[in-house]
Amino acid sequence: MEMNRPAGFWKRLLANVLDAIVVGIPISIIGYLITGNWETNWFTSVANILYALVVPAVWYGYTVGKRMIGIRIAKVNGGKVSLGTMFLRSFVGGLVYFVTFGIGLIISAIMVAAREDKRSIHDFIAGTYVTTEKPTA
Repeated sequence: MEMNRPAGFWKRLLANVLDAIVVGIPISIIGYLITGNWETNWFTSVANILYALVVPAVWYGYTVGKRMIGIRIAKVNGGKVSLGTMFLRSFVGGLVYFVTFGIGLIISAIMVAAREDKRSIHDFIAGTYVTTEKPTA
């Protein structure tokens, strides 16, 4: 399957920064109000996990930050991004970055900057890429 209009490093980074500001800060404030703790707590952990898995799966690969920038996660095979896809992308990909002590994350950033298809390690694990193309369905 052809990967149309892959999104580059800076757009992907800006979308993550916007997600942290627009979604992460309110989640942290609500978490503090519920738990009385500014540090990572059960509420912020659960909310962030649900956000990373569910929102792209039900919103055509968008998160709030990605939607603001006009990029989204898409399956290489043209299928719909699912909860399983997002689990592979977020958690299995994150595990790779963790066990490589962050070296995998650095390699992924270089891959997004240098590769023509702009795919990172977690994209290969999940069979995804990030695109500027709007969904068809």
